Amino acid sequence: MRAHDIDTLVSVGRPALAPDGSFAVFATSRPDLVANRNVGQLWRVELPGGSPRRLTRGVADAGPQLSPDGKVVAFLRADAKGKTQIHVLPAGGGEPVQATDAPAGVSSYAWSPDGARFAYTARVPEAGRYGSVEGLEPSAESPRRITGVRWHANGLGYLADRPSHLFVIDAPAVDAEPFYEPAPAVRGAEEEAPAKKLVAASATQLTAGEDSYQGAVFTGDGSEILTVPDRIESERRDLRGTLVAVRVDGAGEREVLGTEHNLAFDDILVAPDGTIAVIAADMGESGIDFIAPGDALWLVEDGAPRRLTDPDSIDLGEVGSHITALGDDFLVQNRTRGRVELLRVTRAGEVTTVLDGDVEVAGHAAARIDDGAGERIVAAVAAPDSFGELVVVGDGPVTDFGATLRTVGVTRPVEREFPGRDGYPVHGWIAVPDGEGPFPVILQIHGGPYASYGIHAFDETQVLVDAGYAVVYSNPRGSAGYGRAHGRSIRGRMGTVDFDDVIDFLDSAVAEDARLDGARVGIMGGSYGGYLTAWVIAHDHRFAGAIVERGFLDPATFQGTSDIGSFFGDEYVGTGADAIAAQSPMAVVSRVSTPTLVMHSELDFRCPLEQATRYYTALKRQGTEAEMLVFPGEDHELTRSGQPRHRIERFSAVLDWWQRHLPTS
Repeated sequence: MRAHDIDTLVSVGRPALAPDGSFAVFATSRPDLVANRNVGQLWRVELPGGSPRRLTRGVADAGPQLSPDGKVVAFLRADAKGKTQIHVLPAGGGEPVQATDAPAGVSSYAWSPDGARFAYTARVPEAGRYGSVEGLEPSAESPRRITGVRWHANGLGYLADRPSHLFVIDAPAVDAEPFYEPAPAVRGAEEEAPAKKLVAASATQLTAGEDSYQGAVFTGDGSEILTVPDRIESERRDLRGTLVAVRVDGAGEREVLGTEHNLAFDDILVAPDGTIAVIAADMGESGIDFIAPGDALWLVEDGAPRRLTDPDSIDLGEVGSHITALGDDFLVQNRTRGRVELLRVTRAGEVTTVLDGDVEVAGHAAARIDDGAGERIVAAVAAPDSFGELVVVGDGPVTDFGATLRTVGVTRPVEREFPGRDGYPVHGWIAVPDGEGPFPVILQIHGGPYASYGIHAFDETQVLVDAGYAVVYSNPRGSAGYGRAHGRSIRGRMGTVDFDDVIDFLDSAVAEDARLDGARVGIMGGSYGGYLTAWVIAHDHRFAGAIVERGFLDPATFQGTSDIGSFFGDEYVGTGADAIAAQSPMAVVSRVSTPTLVMHSELDFRCPLEQATRYYTALKRQGTEAEMLVFPGEDHELTRSGQPRHRIERFSAVLDWWQRHLPTS
């Protein structure tokens, strides 16, 4: 594929399944170059073998949830002001009805058990900020007083002046009379002109104050809503959370699980019998023991959590991981060796595999059915030749969104595992263009570090292969999907065994395949991959060029600038000056002679722009060939969810850099 083919990358979100399993509803999303944004709609497919049909025609419809009786679909869509609101429509199709009018938009939501109302979270801006006063520009707002250890978040901005709160609102009838624009009329001096109504009901705010609330899940009887408060710490970061139940009648809240359990919560589910299940990670007594955190499935019993899965062998921490109830059991996603498989877990802790192979499960749903099979499970998956499909477990795919991608050309990488210099196995992939070669080689390094390369069709690799480069990429020590010991092995020693692993995998790949030209090699990576790229080129000078993107480059300044700086560096590189310097790319930048392109986003609050500008300036001052590319309006997620035009311009810059420093024949 080429850079402009990113519009063929159709992803499939978490599906919703009818209570009787007869149909599924799901959302798709893809980059659109003309609209310069990600676009997508809802789809419906009859099961087990129907053809999918488009259910909505919005710009970016997402997050579908079926009402408990399966007759109504709720979903998220931007309103006329660009704020995300809950909308509803008949499950068979029809005109959507707007259900909420949250000034800053809805973040998360849930149906009540009786289908009569929604619970949702939404940010509440401080008076005078974020457009709450007509005509008041951000530059004219009052100063922000900051007293806590964190104040901003990547992709959002400032935190404390717009806490997220919990609301309830009645669900509108999908067949009700629409609202109309009031016509102009002559009115008396005391008579106010009627305003056009947007929604049928008024929302009731259930929480208040400076704390934010994340997630909304009704209890079985509908009288309470489970949610996780987020309090900005005054002195030191604490990742441990509390799980609370907020009364729907406004009578306050109660604590379900407190911080004494040391858990950070990722997902909450209430099973049909009322049992509370959570995916959560143990943050330890320090509250920040987050490296390879060991997300597990827990049940809340008698006011305490009981763990069902072993975090040392099962990793439930994949982004978007969630729980589905199926009878007395639960479905969860396990990240392993570049795959994400679907597991079934009993309440006794027995684990079986439901869906595995060359897939990455992104979402799932399940239902009991009456056709003799007993149950139906659907999953959204990515695969080597597709960015996203909906599959029925046991029956196979019911969509083929990857067909267009396959027409533009997808190279299937070869999976390999090589022993490193200390005998440790290093697992990864090699993607090679068609032909005999020899081809110049690019070593790619993923972010995280507790993340992983996977088996899905990856545009970053495919575009390079199309341009004539062999691409080598692996999951070195520090990565996810190989057990907690693997993930925690670089704690306090970044740039050691992880350096060895990526270099040893590269050397083994070149030695094994004559099509790879080991004399013509480049290196690139983003985030932690930017860190390791910068570290490698300070210690290994074989590379014709390097691309350091959105990198963690100076741990000393990261602490006071990054949205995770209050704990990330403390755990990974330590707090002592000597330890930080021993693992800092900035401390060894003087050794770099490799021509380097530094790429960063202007609004990156995860690895702030100063990380790039200081590194680039150091390269220039010492005479190392260097260029810098800064993307306006983008954050840390540029390569995944940035403006499509910027993504294309980024690819153009990448290919231009390599053509100048590592030309293909």
